[in-house]
Amino acid sequence: MSQIIKQKKFGTLLGVFTPSVLTILGLIMYLRFGWVLSNVGLGLTLLIVVVASSITLITGLSASAISTNMLVGAGGEYYMVSRSLGLEMGGAIGIPLYFCRTLSVTFYAFGLAEASIMFWPSSWGALPENSTQLLTAGIIIIVTLLSGKSAELVLKAQIPIFILVIASIIALIAGVLTGPLQTPSFEANYETAPKGFWYVFAVFFPAVTGFTAGIGMSGDLKDPKKSIPIGTIGAVLTCLFIYLLIPVFIASSAKTDPLMIADPERGIEVWSNLALLGSFLIIPAVLGAILSSAFGSILNGPRVLQALADDGLAPSLFSKLSPSGQPAFATWGTGIIALLAVLLGGLNTVAVLVSVLFLTLYVAINLSAAIEVIVAEPHYRPKIKVPWYVSLLGVGGAVFVMFLISPWACLIAIIIEAVIFFVLSRRTLEQNWGDVGSGLLLNIAKRALLSHSKRSRNPRNWRPQILLFMSNVMENIEQVKLGAAIAESKGVLTLCQMVDLDAFESQEDIGQRLERMHEDLTEIGIEAFCEVNVVRNYRNGSLEIARAHGIAGLKSNTIMEGVSEKEESRKDQFQKLISMAESGKNIIYSRFGPRKENAEDKILIWWGGKDN
Repeated sequence: MSQIIKQKKFGTLLGVFTPSVLTILGLIMYLRFGWVLSNVGLGLTLLIVVVASSITLITGLSASAISTNMLVGAGGEYYMVSRSLGLEMGGAIGIPLYFCRTLSVTFYAFGLAEASIMFWPSSWGALPENSTQLLTAGIIIIVTLLSGKSAELVLKAQIPIFILVIASIIALIAGVLTGPLQTPSFEANYETAPKGFWYVFAVFFPAVTGFTAGIGMSGDLKDPKKSIPIGTIGAVLTCLFIYLLIPVFIASSAKTDPLMIADPERGIEVWSNLALLGSFLIIPAVLGAILSSAFGSILNGPRVLQALADDGLAPSLFSKLSPSGQPAFATWGTGIIALLAVLLGGLNTVAVLVSVLFLTLYVAINLSAAIEVIVAEPHYRPKIKVPWYVSLLGVGGAVFVMFLISPWACLIAIIIEAVIFFVLSRRTLEQNWGDVGSGLLLNIAKRALLSHSKRSRNPRNWRPQILLFMSNVMENIEQVKLGAAIAESKGVLTLCQMVDLDAFESQEDIGQRLERMHEDLTEIGIEAFCEVNVVRNYRNGSLEIARAHGIAGLKSNTIMEGVSEKEESRKDQFQKLISMAESGKNIIYSRFGPRKENAEDKILIWWGGKDN
């Protein structure tokens, strides 16, 4: 008797909006806003917020467009990319994404441990050796156990954290309004950021990321088509509004200490100095924001691993669900990897690479949306329509930020994903859905053919477009090899198998015949087009096919057929070939058999070309 799985599904607020907002309004908001203001002034700070948020907003719109066109399953961003760009590209993005999510659990656990250790009473003596690593490991174990037990429990735990973070922002605003005010400074001095504006932009940019935390819960949502667009766009716009308020109020306070605000390590102290009730609300909010980010990563990472396992890109064990619908094995596996990462230390050496790999996800999401619009597949009918050039602007913005953060990390990230793509491309992956690859190639071919058809014909540009009639690839292997040798890499070879109408069974039979033809061609190492045509009789059928075969400037110009084994049929066959020749086709009439002793090697050619 199969086990019944009862999975709890979530709505927009709990499943998408809250985790997305909490991941955006994280530690960097508290640490870096004052530092950005002190270096570039209020005007450029607001510009940085708008430009950075525009990239995430465009990516959010692209993700929303894709999500309204499909039922997004487990895996969130990976699921979208793989169903749009194909399994190979999805794997190239999804596998690094999983490890980035997993390492993020360790990052946030380290951050929470280091912040908590600050409260160690001096009266207790010195901290025990490796206390940070031990506390980090303890935090990872706790969040993993909670996540593995119930996603609902983790998501509901974020509600009080959300309230606490909002309360800290209100406390900051209230503290500024009740204290002495000043005219904000718009002057940029780059005192502690000598590398200039774009350096400050790159440092701040991670503060606007994290909106995909809600998308990662796609498989746990009641209505992903509704919740992902509303929750994601709502989170991005809400955080943009908050981010436009915070620098205005910090810059307007006369209590701001210039030395303190310029120090990138004293951001929390700046907030505590300005906020109503001091650090009473700020410190808990900071700790809560870090914990919430750890929760988000431990929820999303296993779901990416689950989706990878479902698609055969990870061991099938990780696709199994617990009775409550949680990806239990994927969660425990993620927790173990996060614990092993603690042994690496603070992970600062790979932090930049992780940030850049996350940005490649933005590139892939925007690229997916842009190509979907350009290709215009009939099935692509999103409720949210994003112009292709807007999504491509998001691609350009994400790539630009990747290089700003670290050109070397960007190069390494591209190499990692290119290697994964190459490895997956060489594997035989089963993909039971269509992607934009076929549509994109068809569009390119269409434009090329249209351009080709408008050009004047010249003998120097002639290429053999061979249509070979045969019964079976392996039975006519010599004919196929000859056709391939004549077409070589410059021409086109099409193999045509005819099926008598009386013997026709179903369209499935045609599909199976085509599959066998492709398999046989792969076995003998020949590339050719294949088709199966149902005809009333072979003679008239082959004549009709030969006359009509091809498209635009790629009409078949050469007909190839083997000599009939039946002598009584050869006269009729020869008359048919004469009819094809009279319609302007070149004819290759060939026969292969056992080599006779002392036989001559000869090919007879009747040349009817001009200027002979």
